[in-house]
Amino acid sequence: MDTIKTFTTGSGASGNFHSLPALAEQGFPNINKLPVSIRIVLESVLRNVDGRKVTEEDVKNLANYNPQNPGDYEIPFTVARIVLQDFTGVPLLVDIAAMRDAAVARGADASKIEPLVPVDLVVDHSVQVDFAGSQMALDRNMAIEFIRNRERYEFLKWGQQAFDTFAVVPPGIGIVHQVNLEYLAKGVLSKDGTYYPDTLVGTDSHTTMINGLGVVGWGVGGIEAEAGMLGQPVTFLVPEVVGVYLHGSLAEGVTATDLTLRVTEILRKHGVVGKFVEFHGPGAAALSLPDRATIANMAPEYGATMGFFPVDGETINYLRGTGRSEELCTTVENYYKAQGLFGIPDKGECEYKDLLEIDLATIVPAVAGPKRPQDRIDVPALRESFDHLFSAPGSEGGFGLSPSERDRSVSLTMREKAGVSVDSLLSTDSSHQDFEGEERNETEMVTNRPAPEQVNYDLFTDGPMEMKLHHGSVLIAAITSCTNTSNPSVMLAAGLVAKKANELGLTIAPFVKTSLGPGSRVVTDYLDATGLTKELDQLGFQTVGYGCTTCIGNSGPLHPAIEGAIKEGNLVCASVLSGNRNFEARVHGSIKSNFLMSPPLVVAYALAGRVDIDLTTEPLGNDSDGNPVFLKDLWPSQAEIKTQIESALKPEVYEKLYGNVDTANPKWGEIKGSTGDTYEWDETSTYVQSPPFFDTKIGASEDITGARPLGIFGDSVTTDHISPAGSIKETSPAGQYLLENGVEKASFNSYGARRGNDRVMTRGTFANVRIKNLMCPGIEGGYTQYFGGKSVPAPDIAIDSYSGAQPTFIYDACMAYLEEGTPLIAIGGEDYGMGSSRDWAAKGTRLLGVKAVITKSFERIHRSNLIGMGVLPLNFVDKADYDKIKDFTDATFSIIGIAGELKPMQPATLIATKPDGTTIEVPLKVRLDTPAEVDYYNAGGILPYVLDQILA
Repeated sequence: MDTIKTFTTGSGASGNFHSLPALAEQGFPNINKLPVSIRIVLESVLRNVDGRKVTEEDVKNLANYNPQNPGDYEIPFTVARIVLQDFTGVPLLVDIAAMRDAAVARGADASKIEPLVPVDLVVDHSVQVDFAGSQMALDRNMAIEFIRNRERYEFLKWGQQAFDTFAVVPPGIGIVHQVNLEYLAKGVLSKDGTYYPDTLVGTDSHTTMINGLGVVGWGVGGIEAEAGMLGQPVTFLVPEVVGVYLHGSLAEGVTATDLTLRVTEILRKHGVVGKFVEFHGPGAAALSLPDRATIANMAPEYGATMGFFPVDGETINYLRGTGRSEELCTTVENYYKAQGLFGIPDKGECEYKDLLEIDLATIVPAVAGPKRPQDRIDVPALRESFDHLFSAPGSEGGFGLSPSERDRSVSLTMREKAGVSVDSLLSTDSSHQDFEGEERNETEMVTNRPAPEQVNYDLFTDGPMEMKLHHGSVLIAAITSCTNTSNPSVMLAAGLVAKKANELGLTIAPFVKTSLGPGSRVVTDYLDATGLTKELDQLGFQTVGYGCTTCIGNSGPLHPAIEGAIKEGNLVCASVLSGNRNFEARVHGSIKSNFLMSPPLVVAYALAGRVDIDLTTEPLGNDSDGNPVFLKDLWPSQAEIKTQIESALKPEVYEKLYGNVDTANPKWGEIKGSTGDTYEWDETSTYVQSPPFFDTKIGASEDITGARPLGIFGDSVTTDHISPAGSIKETSPAGQYLLENGVEKASFNSYGARRGNDRVMTRGTFANVRIKNLMCPGIEGGYTQYFGGKSVPAPDIAIDSYSGAQPTFIYDACMAYLEEGTPLIAIGGEDYGMGSSRDWAAKGTRLLGVKAVITKSFERIHRSNLIGMGVLPLNFVDKADYDKIKDFTDATFSIIGIAGELKPMQPATLIATKPDGTTIEVPLKVRLDTPAEVDYYNAGGILPYVLDQILA
């Protein structure tokens, strides 16, 4: 296939490229009608034909793509680069380091294991909101971050020097997806004089944010990313593409967040899991690039692989406006025009499997929650919705409480505001007493290191404050997440709401923990330039760190008095956040009700102090004269926001702030890493350990007999449920392990931060405090029933025994079954594994001894990750069969029909045997969807497979 053509680059020189128009002339006339996203993937396939991993047959398959009936072939997609965040990036680096060890053990040179494409890791997941609502919050949180994560950061420093193509963006710079959008993405890359589109995969679900820039990319598990780093194509089944035609324009007072939540609701309802979504039409063309990025960011929430906006003039304007060189901007524009890919298509210009239409004029202000991002609620309906959900059963998304409890309140006393961390790693008085007892050491809140300057005490001037909490009280109000902090329009709107609130004398209740976590330092610059930083500060939204913070569960501790009040009253309190995820126990384990919304609405609900309110008819507070203040009194106009944007956003700001990334954080310069091609593991480390993934080969095509379930779960079990990222409970197996290894509770850090240590993470698998194992009815948490013959530790709560079993932690039961040689399975309902692209949800499942996971349906990334770890995913052929076996707590299970040579999507049979010998047979489908997935499974996972390929 002779498709090499030339175009004029931004320097005026001639550049080579693999021309899609030239390919179209070779018998593929419909290429120019294909979705733009498919054409960009096609370019990668065309450019990487080598006759082995990528063949001309692969090119022909995709060039003949039929939008109405795409087929069932796999696409070998070779990406241009990889992006990582540190929660998933550190364990990925751990795996690559262990792979080097395995290569050396087999007589190979360590350098054989080297990323073949550029890899950028952005440290953004480690900062936690220990302190908030104070001018010292940023410095204190960063100091604690470096104390907690020094071992991890030393390991990353080793990785920087050990691998030529591995770069790190240090802590304190920003969130990976915003940094990618503003700095890392180039639009077009080149190698040896050949130019090609910027494409990527990332180890975070919200990698899709870059789709707003016209870059094809999505989130994968760390396991897949490792393979991509090492030269393996990312293989996936040819997708359906759903077109979303946008027209009209947003009404006054409606934000990009409101639009995104509506898109999420519509697409979840339509069903786009595993599909590409491509936005087009005049409404899409009129959206600013940050608005496009906001919509693209939440592709995982609406279930799509991508939420794609093609490259057009707005893309080039954004590249130019964020400080990219004029040469690069011209190269990108000329390249995409030469490929026939420039511009947002109108209706009918591209063909799609389905076509949805959204009139932007119909979008209204909204929130989403309290447990799922697709459950959108119009702002006027939130009070009524909360009242309904209060007593609605859990199966309907409610809280299942009696209406008679609705008006319950609990009194509490606080000396400090909610944002003051009472027991932190910077504390000088770790023996906290209740306020009725000895007074707290004030030095901890005033002069303690690392901030030597005297500042306000963050205490109430008239002594301890009496207050009441109710159902619906807002306890966390966080302007957080790349979804929204990348968008100047909503960030400036939040600042303007704060400004008007301050002018009217409004304040936020002291039980509300307020925080601002900008997605990059650019946000701080334009808030400073517009004078809005001081307005947000005055209201309590001081900057707490440049990272994901509350959106990923790093919300930090609640005040002990607040925790006590929640437990005393069994209160359904709320968080409000500008994030993208609000699954149970994600934001904070004690807060059951979590609502996603735009940054200005976060400020508004923080002022109201409750979510059971209709902000369109009820006042959110009173001004200094006692007059009621309504949301409309605070809400800025589009003209006000536009004026602020035009005055503050300058290309030179981006050039300055991204010109010194390596040296911008002095604390990073103080970190010293080891040197050498292989890593010297420290057996005493509780953060980084060599994983056992290369020790044994587990993937084997043989039937599974006599297995026990470690858990039987319902619908919508997320990767947060399977592998939580948040705090580690002291009485849990992971907490007990840390205590036994000399780690104090204050230094536990989070599960996410300890993903480099399999010993912590295996114990933390299925340890979410809100997961519900049907084997322990009415109980939340990582517990199960153990039917083996060994003695296992008792759980930390009272659980009734089922049929003579021993109630225990899931981890302890699994270890006992492993000793006995009993295989394990897990059973789940719909959308099993939805949520973040969390590879430890699969790694931990394997290390617990699970051979197979059987569900009604899987979320795409988790299914792929299970295969990548040598765990067999299966679906019920008839979803109704789940109900036949979900109560078989004391049964044993066998999976028959998988011995011998496996084939993609082949049938299998589940046989459940009750203690009395009665059996039930259920048909299953093996969810190895491609030949490559069969190969990975048979090799025991993708890591052993890739190592074998490299060393062959």
